Amino acid sequence: MGEYLPPPYGIIQLAAYLEKQVSNIHLEVLDCNTERVDWKNLEQRISTFKPDVVACASLATCNTYAVAKTLETAKRVAPNALTITGGQHFSTTAQDSLQQYPEIDVIVRGEGEETLTELIKAQQANAKFSNILGISYRHGDIVAHNASRPLIENLEDLPFPGYHLVKANMCKYHFKIMGGENNPYALIEGARGCNHQCTFCTQWRHWQACWRRKSAKRIADEMDFCFHEFGSKFIWLTDDNFGSGQRSAEIAEEIIARHLPDDVAWFVQVRVDDIIRNKDALPRLRKSGLSWVLLGVENSSPQTLKSYKKGITPADSKIAVRLLQENGIFAHAMIIIGNRKDTHQTIAQLKDFADELDPDLVMFGILTPFPGTEVYAEAERNGWIMDRNWSHYDMIHAIMPTETLSTDEVQEELYGCYRDFYGSWSRRFGALFSRNQLKRRVFWHMARSGVLGKVRSLF
Repeated sequence: MGEYLPPPYGIIQLAAYLEKQVSNIHLEVLDCNTERVDWKNLEQRISTFKPDVVACASLATCNTYAVAKTLETAKRVAPNALTITGGQHFSTTAQDSLQQYPEIDVIVRGEGEETLTELIKAQQANAKFSNILGISYRHGDIVAHNASRPLIENLEDLPFPGYHLVKANMCKYHFKIMGGENNPYALIEGARGCNHQCTFCTQWRHWQACWRRKSAKRIADEMDFCFHEFGSKFIWLTDDNFGSGQRSAEIAEEIIARHLPDDVAWFVQVRVDDIIRNKDALPRLRKSGLSWVLLGVENSSPQTLKSYKKGITPADSKIAVRLLQENGIFAHAMIIIGNRKDTHQTIAQLKDFADELDPDLVMFGILTPFPGTEVYAEAERNGWIMDRNWSHYDMIHAIMPTETLSTDEVQEELYGCYRDFYGSWSRRFGALFSRNQLKRRVFWHMARSGVLGKVRSLF
């Protein structure tokens, strides 16, 4: 996908809520990626700020060790500071993580705004943590787990994310392959959670299998805010489930009513069956600026899709790709290999399916047993996990074998999927001179940056 530098959305959302709820607080958001802060400079920044609390984003399982090192650094420089993290991985692995990483004082499980606020207030008052819902923490020689916290009832009560806290960095956030380096990039949240229960997904369980939505007006207001306050022209609507029906049409109309410039575009991930259900709204969604959709195609086998609890068919994926392309929307497919029944033959069939599907872009990933998923529970129970290095849990490292393929063979099959799809000269030339402007730009970017050549040489 090329160079990607997003704003630290989770942290600025939490920071904005803290600013609203706690009056006597001095916040600093340190975006080490954007500001190119290395470990030594991190020590200096923490030492200068003298924090009472250090909260570190985790985002994904593959970041586990970086989180631990960050908080270990904080403890070394500011030994009395309370260190906190959260997110899907640490929520699920709270017991083991607190035992393994003494540098972590508290793990916020699940939704963070109210829990983090209560933690800060308790820390200020030098009060005990025993009554704070939704945390796990070290209490003497034991790890204590307080009861879970109910979800926030109305997401409309949340403030806009604290983009003002990273204002100096806003011009640096970008997703080159999507919007170019000089096209400021922002994230907004239109919903939390998902009412589907795919076996490989960490998100639905983290949000308690509940899909909570913001109104179409709120979504459009945040887009308008990001553009007018910070010049953001490419916006990622981060929803795990976009949904279908009247809400989609309302989102399109609310955004159109803001009269944003034609070069303001947005991206979202959508289920293929929701694209079909939303087909009548697609022209208005395109007019609103929807230019890029990530589709969870996942696989070409009906049996595999059933085992994933996807609730879709391969035919749905073909219809969805065509509908998007007919409406001038860039169709980006996500396909997963490495399920337990996969063989060289089934993956060859999947490659043929990808060719026939012919989306504008495809990302192949390896089925990964993320903690908290049904896939992880089954793999752990059956002894299938061959790699315990969390930094490899990124969907591009083979963690498990199949019944007939070793992890090395699964890894080679991933490379083969990319070689076959992007090694096609007809596909390359067709994309470089496509009538779809976004598709042309994406493939010219990949060609100029050497990505296409590197894909052909994968081994």
